[in-house]
Amino acid sequence: MIRIPALRFGKQYTSLDKAVLVHHVTGDPVAEVSQVTGSQISRDLGQMDAARALLSEIPIADILAMYKKAADYFVNATLPCGDTELDFEGYVRNLSATTGSPMVFCRRNALKVHYVLGNIEEVIGGLTRGLDHEALDKGYTTHGGRMQAFFPTTNVFGAVLPSNSPGVHSLWVPTIAFKMPLLLKPGREEPWTPYRVLQAFIKAGIPPQVLGFLPTDHSGSADILRLCGRSMAFGDDRSMAPYRNDHRVEIHGTGYSKILFGEDKADAWEQHLDMMVESIAANGGRACVNASAVWTPKHGDAIAHGISKRFATMSPRPWDHPDCEISGFAKPEVAEAINNMIDEQLKTPGARDITQEVRGTPRLVKEGRIAYLLPTVIRCDSPEHPLANKEFLFPYASVIECPQDDMLSRIGYSLAASVLTEDAGFVANAMACSHIERLNIGPLPTNRLTWDQPHEGNLFTHLYKQRALSQARFAGSGARS
Repeated sequence: MIRIPALRFGKQYTSLDKAVLVHHVTGDPVAEVSQVTGSQISRDLGQMDAARALLSEIPIADILAMYKKAADYFVNATLPCGDTELDFEGYVRNLSATTGSPMVFCRRNALKVHYVLGNIEEVIGGLTRGLDHEALDKGYTTHGGRMQAFFPTTNVFGAVLPSNSPGVHSLWVPTIAFKMPLLLKPGREEPWTPYRVLQAFIKAGIPPQVLGFLPTDHSGSADILRLCGRSMAFGDDRSMAPYRNDHRVEIHGTGYSKILFGEDKADAWEQHLDMMVESIAANGGRACVNASAVWTPKHGDAIAHGISKRFATMSPRPWDHPDCEISGFAKPEVAEAINNMIDEQLKTPGARDITQEVRGTPRLVKEGRIAYLLPTVIRCDSPEHPLANKEFLFPYASVIECPQDDMLSRIGYSLAASVLTEDAGFVANAMACSHIERLNIGPLPTNRLTWDQPHEGNLFTHLYKQRALSQARFAGSGARS
């Protein structure tokens, strides 16, 4: 069993209180992770002015070079992992073992983190909209003949992280490039990715005094969000509700992403079947950018049956199988609760589980200690049905018919929306729609992201605010001969 300590900004810490992680298939212990308390978090945060000053002294060019090295180390080096060392494949195997996500998903998503590390200049260029890197050294730059100056909003960035997919870690990875100390609270079943990234940073030359890895409980997570000047947090609508109006916390929650057919493209829905299946089911349907609804002005029944026929071929495979298409639930009770919720809401008239009709078997599958939820398409007669605007941790989507003219006013919040139309008026209305954060025009899957365009918040504008800056020379301050 691997013993993983907390990293308290330059000091390893092994606690008496430890969380034991087990293999989702066998139940055997895989790792124990030291836990820290709220008072320890508070003490560590008291040192962040010094940590920020240390990081600020490193030229941005040197930091960017360290990122390139860290990218190489992340996938190619054997790195410390508590009281042992892991190569990349060992890391992927342990990640899959404790989260239930298939190894093929874990590897694919870990490579997204590698991409951000290795292409950090492209990423921060997108986040800053092309700002000259010198602004990160000096606090200001001149762009297009105009002064642009910035000041930090905090002396540390905290991140309360999930366990569902390593791909989400790409969101906090640029923090060090913005010269901001980093405090990570890992998801309970997923300490592997944040710990490995921090070890790659340290091996590349980033001072360990600016890096925190602080596993903690729910109360400790709340302390991080309360005490850090800026932070990000992941969770569902209920757990994120207390922070909904807290400008210090960047929330990454339920996405309610959607595919919207225009009147001009609905007849050709079969041409977009691959795109719909990918949008809904990629990565096991566990990302906030996975589509959870398809809205169309017509052919709702045909679309629901078309997707369902594709989904009906997907079945559970062993966690290390290279062709896995769905994820197991490391906690079977979570799958059971989701399944029961869907079944209960199907009792409300106006909705049918089309996939279960096509497949002929229940969506909940149990194999030993593991539970699976098979991909599900619900045909809803109305946008008001309780299953019309739901999102779950497996491939799930509702299909809803709605007139094009009413669609944008009724879809509600959508993290990502792919609008299938060549109707200039519908495109213009979608561009103006305040409910949509990331907008795709044309047959682009909702899960396809571009790293030079942030969605669901911008890390740079979260960490820095723009200020007016003017400079004038004092009289007689010129050079003397």
